[in-house]
Amino acid sequence: MSDIPKPPTRQLLHLVFGGELNNASSMEFKNLDNIDIVGIFPNYASAYAAWKAKAQGTVDNAQMRYFIVHLHRMLDPDSQSPQR
Repeated sequence: MSDIPKPPTRQLLHLVFGGELNNASSMEFKNLDNIDIVGIFPNYASAYAAWKAKAQGTVDNAQMRYFIVHLHRMLDPDSQSPQR
C-alpha cells in the first residue's frame, strides 16, 4: 500500500522580514532601506524556523523585530485556508 501517492499539500506562502524599529513599542521602522527580507517560505513551519533563527540572532538589540506575514491570506482572502 505504500505505492499510493500522497495528495499534494496546499502551498501557503509566508514572508519573513524584519528590521530595527524606532522604538520597541512601535511598528515603524527606523530605516526602510535596511529592512532585512529573509525570504518567502512555502509553509508556516519553515517560515517560523527562519523567523526564530533571525529573532534569536538579534536578541541583544531590543529595537530589532522580525515578522511573519501570511501571504496566502492576502493573495486569496476568501479561501478557507488553515489558520497557519
